[in-house]
Amino acid sequence: MGEGKASERGQELVELSNAMVALHRENFGRGPGAARSFLDGKMAVCVLSDIYTAAERTLIGAGEAEHVRRTRTLHQEALEGEYKASVERIFGRPVAAFLSAVHVGPDVAIEVFLLGDAG
Repeated sequence: MGEGKASERGQELVELSNAMVALHRENFGRGPGAARSFLDGKMAVCVLSDIYTAAERTLIGAGEAEHVRRTRTLHQEALEGEYKASVERIFGRPVAAFLSAVHVGPDVAIEVFLLGDAG
């Protein structure tokens, strides 16, 4: 991969991380503590850590982790169009599939986008 292409890809990954942090902040009331993105062929992945709100942490501590996971999943499904649009803008490619999952202990989320062919 040429230097220009690697630099462009690096910028896209920074933009992906920033977009996922912004969407989480806007929709969950707080952003994650950290985000890191990766691209492998047609798969773009963003791993977010320290994602839960104080209320969610309280529920998790009370044994309601499954309730928190389910609520997050429903929210992500409702926002699928916004997530896909952000990624399509960044990479200039359609998103063929979007998958989102959260985990408790460690406190992480993963956003996976399977990209279609450009143009």
